[in-house]
Amino acid sequence: MKKNLIETSHYQTFESLRQEENGSEFWSARQLAKVLEYLEYRNFLAVVDKAKKACKNSGRPIEDHFVDITEMVDIGSGARRKIEDVKLSRYACYLIVQNGDSSKRVIANGQTYFAIQTRRQELADSQSFQQLREDEKRLFLRNELREHNKLLVETAQQAGVETTLDFAVFQNHGYKGLYGGLDAKGIQESKGLKKSQKILDHMGSTELAANLFRATQTEDKLRRENIKGKNKANQTHFEVGRKVRQTIKELGGTMPEDLPVAEKSAVLLEKEINKKSVK
Repeated sequence: MKKNLIETSHYQTFESLRQEENGSEFWSARQLAKVLEYLEYRNFLAVVDKAKKACKNSGRPIEDHFVDITEMVDIGSGARRKIEDVKLSRYACYLIVQNGDSSKRVIANGQTYFAIQTRRQELADSQSFQQLREDEKRLFLRNELREHNKLLVETAQQAGVETTLDFAVFQNHGYKGLYGGLDAKGIQESKGLKKSQKILDHMGSTELAANLFRATQTEDKLRRENIKGKNKANQTHFEVGRKVRQTIKELGGTMPEDLPVAEKSAVLLEKEINKKSVK
């Protein structure tokens, strides 16, 4: 319970630090540094520099996400002085926490928070994605999840999840974290699906997006922290799933087990769309 309260506090803090100017959101580097427990701002700037390099390597303009500014602040007795700061985009914050010390709980929580929020924003800003019908969104996300699950399998194997049974247990740990204790069988039963119906094929776009976050962030964490041993890998998957669930709760979203079931399977939808494209 105490751990959950800490995560909730962190998520609320990250959101409360968000500022808006001319319709654009940003975070102050100095404020973020304090929340991420950097005692010296100059040490935090070293992490910012790493994030800038990552931004450049991703092909995005640094100036769109890191804006150097100078502000006047009160220092007492009516005196003021200039301080340097950096306006950070949500993506910049994501890169910063990804390059931070993940042994700090606040940074580990920040990695989940900003990863999810950044991906949500990317989808929200994508006109092409928004113009898709629900069925098309489902297929897009289902295919993305299918590809990321391949990467997750490979990374989990490197961590020690070797057999088919091992991976089934590993997957269930992720589901239990995201679905409040339900494993794949429990999700199937709670959704009223038959044994022959795959749960991923009957998820709507919102539920698929939550599972995509779970898969991508678990794969990244296993690889980034070089986690070894199937027990640690299982626990990592559970923790990431639980943090994704916590973030959904913080955002006022519907818990994944309560989301409606899609009547048509993704397999059937894909066949129907392929038939139309042939015609």
